[in-house]
Amino acid sequence: MLDFTIQNVLIAVSDDYATVDVQIVDNAIAAISPNLQVVGTAIDGKNKLLLPGFFNAHTHSSEMWQRGMMSVLPLELWLAELFDFAPLDPEQIYLSALGTAVETLLSGGTSVVDHLVLIPGLELETIAIATRAYREVGIRAFIAPLIQDESLSAGIPSGESAQTHEPYFRSTAATLEIIEEAVRQFHRPDEGVNILVAPTGIQLCTDALFAGCIELSDRYNLCRHSHLLETRAQEKLAQQKYGCTAVEHLKRIGYLSDRTTLAHCVWLNDADIAILTKTQSTVVHNPLSNLRLGSGIAPILKYRQAGVNVTFGCDGASSNDSQDLLEAIKIGSILHNVTDSDYQHWITPRQAVEMASLGGAKGLNLVDKLGSLTVGKQADLVLYDLTNLSLLPRTDPIGLLVLGRPSNVVNSAWVNGKQIVADGKVTTINVDGLRQELFNRSQWETKRKSETVAQIEAHYRTVMGL
Repeated sequence: MLDFTIQNVLIAVSDDYATVDVQIVDNAIAAISPNLQVVGTAIDGKNKLLLPGFFNAHTHSSEMWQRGMMSVLPLELWLAELFDFAPLDPEQIYLSALGTAVETLLSGGTSVVDHLVLIPGLELETIAIATRAYREVGIRAFIAPLIQDESLSAGIPSGESAQTHEPYFRSTAATLEIIEEAVRQFHRPDEGVNILVAPTGIQLCTDALFAGCIELSDRYNLCRHSHLLETRAQEKLAQQKYGCTAVEHLKRIGYLSDRTTLAHCVWLNDADIAILTKTQSTVVHNPLSNLRLGSGIAPILKYRQAGVNVTFGCDGASSNDSQDLLEAIKIGSILHNVTDSDYQHWITPRQAVEMASLGGAKGLNLVDKLGSLTVGKQADLVLYDLTNLSLLPRTDPIGLLVLGRPSNVVNSAWVNGKQIVADGKVTTINVDGLRQELFNRSQWETKRKSETVAQIEAHYRTVMGL
């Protein structure tokens, strides 16, 4: 690895900015101070802002193939449509992981948590392909293979009617074996690839699957990731399944911890929030998909006031329909100005940046290694061009970045000290070739009819009182 020194760069300090030099030695931040001696390559940081890399802390890369075309539906029906048209081949998994990495990088993210949808029968191959894509780009990857052991219809409350569900096609034990084998083959934290245990959520997972994931997590020191109470239907379902809230149940079975990240968390009550605080679990806020699917507005300000760690995710590219992390951070900050009239609770741009960087590192048990510009931490860094038209005229750089509509503002990015974006371009892969492949393997498409939605919509509308 090459040592380097970023000269005359702007960094945020307490309530202001300072112009400093930043030395990177052996992939880590070695010194931050004005007028340092140049170590290794000199990099011009003049009129640029240096921030720690952000975390895209929840997404589903392969959804990219359906972005822009999913019907306007709530999650439970939207999933039915997604699965009807979801069959993917390995090459599509590869290309969409590359695309997710590139879009994340060019919007300030140096880490991605991919709640990866697995091809039935090719589960380990799916994980291997996504791993290869992320390694080629050089982004830090947290691959969370999405697993369940109940069929899709089990995710909708039964209401007054007795519902029977098809058994899931793969046994709980077989699913857990796949995850353990994935850990053996691909979990290489020192090389920037991590495997997480990631049951999709209470709506499609038995307690046996959660218990198996807890056991694997403890044995191999893995982080845990799940969806939690994204919709009102899931809130109803938890009461039906457990006779208590989903959060109470997850606490009871021991799934919540300081290395558990929970995507969405829209429908939690005050007692649930207290449990998240006590267990030190992390909430991943996905504001765009929550709006797109009508799921609701997560009570993020309440979480923050209770001391719950919160970070941001884009969510999958067909429920958002992009991987622009800066957009998710902006919406995820200002959306809450309408949920609490006390403006002293509102999220400032600096707080948003800290949530996106340090908040992500905390949730993945890496707060000692990543998430801030601190001597000794690994060099996951992003350099923003403050002469870009969308960041002018000159006012507050972080305010412009978070509250504006920045476009093409990432000048450089490093992951573990290796430069993978230079002069605004990802240097590790051929992005033009990727664009051509995505274009060639798709076609303009508009309306399609989902048979599964047609079968379950009437029941959904009944149980939801529509």
